[in-house]
Amino acid sequence: MIAIIDYRAGNLKSVESALIKLGFSCRVTHNREEILRSERIIFPGVGAAGKAIDDLRSLGLDKLLKESFDAGKPVLGICLGAQIILDKSEENNVQCLGLIKGEVKMFPSPLFSGNNERLKIPHMGWNGVRLIKNHPVLEGLMPADEFYFVHSYYTLPASNQYVIAMTEHGIEFPSIIGNNNLIAMQFHPEKSGNSGLRILKNFCTWDGHYAE
Repeated sequence: MIAIIDYRAGNLKSVESALIKLGFSCRVTHNREEILRSERIIFPGVGAAGKAIDDLRSLGLDKLLKESFDAGKPVLGICLGAQIILDKSEENNVQCLGLIKGEVKMFPSPLFSGNNERLKIPHMGWNGVRLIKNHPVLEGLMPADEFYFVHSYYTLPASNQYVIAMTEHGIEFPSIIGNNNLIAMQFHPEKSGNSGLRILKNFCTWDGHYAE
């Protein structure tokens, strides 16, 4: 069973629906025992970092996520769930989970494209990713594949060792990051058509081992 962590941060049913479509057993839950029994964890989320961290702590899920990560269980972070796994966030100036060293930064404003066109914040809509490293969860993706983004903040890991892919929106930012049995993406695979479903399918069969 795959546990989809429910910490009042939304975006849960769409992930659940995608996994059911792919034929995988999953459950939206904040129950400690169910999460501990699960084979894998998906950590999605939308909203503000400060409230998300407060809710995680009030439910005791911050420690449970760290325990699961330390135990080698495969973990997938999505959108807000890809941000608050770092040490801290400029959004609400909050200390986060620290599963990957680094911080979350707000896009600079104003923000311009290479053609000097002013870009909107949040970064919203379809965009590509440039893979820097191969990863089992990304197997089968093509260079032309695009994914659906909605965010005003971006991840900035402390070391390039954690960066798996980059995306450009005025600046080039890490859009997929990872650390051992943890992989996280700024975009929404569950809203990204067949390419996103491929990522979810790969994650649901990934054993958590990753070697560059």
